Order: sequence, then structure tokens, then C-alpha cells
Amino acid sequence: MTTGRTSEPSDAAPLLDLQALVVAVRRRRRLWCSLALLGLLAGLAVAVLLPQPPAAVTMVLVAHKEDQPNDTGTLIRTDVELLRTTRIAGQALRSLKSPQDPEDFMRDYRGTGLTNNLLQIEVTGDSDAQAVARAKALADAFVADHVRRMREGAKAEADALLDQRDLMRDELTQVNKAIGDGSPESDPKASARIESLFARRAELDSRIAEFDQRAAEARTGTPRVVAGTQIVDAPHAVRRSLPKTAATRAAIGLVLGLALGLAVAAVSTVVADRPVLRREIAANLGASVIAELRRVPRRPAGPWQRRRTRAARDRLTTTLARTVRDSAEPVSLLELGCARGTSVIALNVARELAARGPVVVVDGLPGPQLTRRRPKPGDPTVVRGEHDAAVSPEERRIGVGSVAPGAAWTGLPHLGTRTVLVVRAGHSSAAWLHTVARQLADQRVAVIGVVLIDPDPRDRTDGTLWDGPRTAPRGRNERPARENGTGRRGTKRLPVWAAQVPDSDQEAR
Repeated sequence: MTTGRTSEPSDAAPLLDLQALVVAVRRRRRLWCSLALLGLLAGLAVAVLLPQPPAAVTMVLVAHKEDQPNDTGTLIRTDVELLRTTRIAGQALRSLKSPQDPEDFMRDYRGTGLTNNLLQIEVTGDSDAQAVARAKALADAFVADHVRRMREGAKAEADALLDQRDLMRDELTQVNKAIGDGSPESDPKASARIESLFARRAELDSRIAEFDQRAAEARTGTPRVVAGTQIVDAPHAVRRSLPKTAATRAAIGLVLGLALGLAVAAVSTVVADRPVLRREIAANLGASVIAELRRVPRRPAGPWQRRRTRAARDRLTTTLARTVRDSAEPVSLLELGCARGTSVIALNVARELAARGPVVVVDGLPGPQLTRRRPKPGDPTVVRGEHDAAVSPEERRIGVGSVAPGAAWTGLPHLGTRTVLVVRAGHSSAAWLHTVARQLADQRVAVIGVVLIDPDPRDRTDGTLWDGPRTAPRGRNERPARENGTGRRGTKRLPVWAAQVPDSDQEAR
């Protein structure tokens, strides 16, 4: 219904409505809570059924000749990679006299650089004793290999320096010979040549002394490196606590399951495009939300909750009964995702109207919600839709039908030319809500309001449309009034109620 006219709504809709996304994900909390619980149980199961093997750990202090205070950890990372080589693994296996293949052994240990000079080695085994023995053999092999490489490097450097020194000595011998062979002539050219030879001899003496010093320093640095590289923490077994391990893995599984559940809920919400907010449902159906009933909590409700539930249902019943009484044409209730709740609402409205005259409920639902129910004293008469012709004109009729997928659209006008849609939030896609509005407009069934079932409790959006014919997907929102006895068409319009939000969690069932 419309009660006025405002400016045209903006055509610039956001690509992703974050508010609707958050609401939809929150409504699917069963999914992501279930996945989080499943991840927690999986973490516990892994900790119990797949316990970690026995392990041992040791620490090695690694000294480098190139150590600098501003080193970024390049040297220790190189040592970590050298530890994971078949040469060191093979040396450790030979000391253990183990026939295991080095490539297989490399999967059982790992190295971690704690600081620039501190290397931690962790090894697993079949038992604590075997793990400790493997850790000691691996640490000894690494230290021996590191010391050997340092010594070889120092020796190669010293040998290179000594070779350069020997070349300088050979040249010095030639210079000394040239000086001795020179004649003490007074020729200026001969004097200059002798002076250059003396200068060259002095330079060679200086460089030979320098190479001797550098070679000595190269040999002197090796003992410091050898003495500094050592095992500082003896290999020992790692004590693991099963409760602590189980708690850690359960927490990891919980976080991963929760993240996966939230991701699945968000993606499925975007793909499904099922409106949950009042404003979205009202806009897609082209009709205002006149009332809503919230979901009943699964835990037992207290007396105050039951009173609030009854009060909300009574308000809805009074609203719909007034709508039916004020309408000169038959009114129907059409459900979308809440057939049982719609049948309960129809019976309550019929009981309210029965005080002023006979009422018949025409059942057009596909299921047996109404016809096979157990009647109670004072319940109205219920007939199937195919028998509605037998209803007396003096009896007020309330039609109950469905606009769910598979519904027969041509039979809806027989239930009532005006209708109230009873829609469950988040049940149908936006495309199907458009289809419902278009089909009802084609059948000239006027939608006079929407009753929203199971809305979001935190939804504060407006569900009232002030320009219904412009927001309807197609067709007119109101059926032309029938001609009265005077030949004039009536112009009576039904009132519109704003969305009534009960302050409790309930649902018509």
C-alpha cells in the first residue's frame, strides 16, 4: 500500500551491503559454530591418535671468522642449510653405525637459528634414547664439519699469502743482484737507476713483511674459531605434555574451523542473495512490512517470555483481523517458507473474526497443515481450495495458500483478491521475491502487507514503502476497485501500518 509520494530512490546501490552480509552470516551461526566445533574435535583427535614422536634437542654455539656486530643472520642461515645436507647426515649416521639412508634421516631433524651464533638442533627417533644419540651424533658431525671448513679456509688463505710472499722474495733476490752488479760510476743515469733499485728493494721488504704478518693472522684466527664452535647445551629429551599438546591443537583446530565456517557462510550468502533485512524484503516485494514474529528459542521459555510471545501473536491477530474486516474483497494469506506458521496465523485470525459471524478458511496449501489437523472446540470450518464453491456468500472467507516454488499462480485469485504475504526472512532469493511480486501483479492480486517471520533481532532498517507502485518490480500494486451499485468505482484505500517489531524472540508455529 502507499500513503504518499517521496523522491525517487537512488539507483546507485552498493556492490556489497556489509550490513546485510553481517546479518546473514550471524544468522548462519549454526554453520560456523559447527565447523569450529568440528575443528576443535579434529585437533583433539589428532593430538590423541597421532601423538608426536620422541624428540631430543641440543644447542651449538657456532663461531665464524666473518662475524660482525651488524650481521643480519646470513651466516647462521647458511649453517642451517648446511646442516640439512647429505654430507653431515651421512657423517652422523656413520658415527651411529646406522644403515639408514641420509635422505630419509634428513626428514627426522631440523635446525633453527636462534641468534647469529646459536643453532638449535631438534631430532626425532623411535625412543628418547635414540633421539638423544641422534642429536649428539648430528651436533658432533656439524661441529667437526664446521671446524674442518674453517681450518681449510684459513690454510688456503695462509698458503695464498705465503705464495705471494715467495714471489716477492724472488723479485727481491733479482733486485739485490742488480744492485750488486751495478758499477760505481758517476754517470747520472746509472745513479738514478741504482736509486730506483734501492727504492724497489725497500718496497719489497715492506710487502714481504706484510704478507708474513697476514699469513700469521690467518693461522692465528683458526684456533679462536675452533675453540668457539662447541656444544653449549647437551642433547636431552624433550618432555611433552599430552594435555598441553591437545589443548594447543584443539585451539588451532577451533580457529581454523571458525575461519572456514565464516568464509563459507559469507561466500554462500553473497552467492545465494537471500534478503534478510526488512528494507530489502519490502523493496523486492513492493509492499510494506506490517508485522513480524521472531523465532522461538529452542531452550524452554520462561513465563515472561511466553507472555510476550502471546502478546505479539495477539497484536498480529488483531492487525490482520482488522484488515480482513475493513476489506470489501476476500483476503488471503500466502506463505513463503513458513507454511505451518501461516496456517496457525490464519486459524487465529479466523477465531477472532468468528465472534462477528461465520468464517471459513479455504486451504490452498500443498501440505496437510490445515485439513488433517486435529480440530479444537470453536475452530472455524476448513475446506480445501477445490471445494471453495460450496462456501456460502454470507460466510466470510480467508484463503491460505503458498507462493513457494512450484505454486499454481492461477489459483491464487480464488483464495483472495487481496493478500498478506507471510515471508520467512532469508528463505528465498531476491530473484524469487521479484517473481512473486510480478506474478501477483499479473494475477491482479493486491499485496496489502507483509508479515515477516524470523527477522533479525538487531534489524533496525525501515520496512515501510511510501511509493509502492514505483518500487514494485512490475505491474500495479493495487487491484482496480470493483464498480459499486451506482456505477462509480470505489476509491477506498486500506491504511498502512509501519513495521511492528516485538521486543521478544518468538515465531508463529
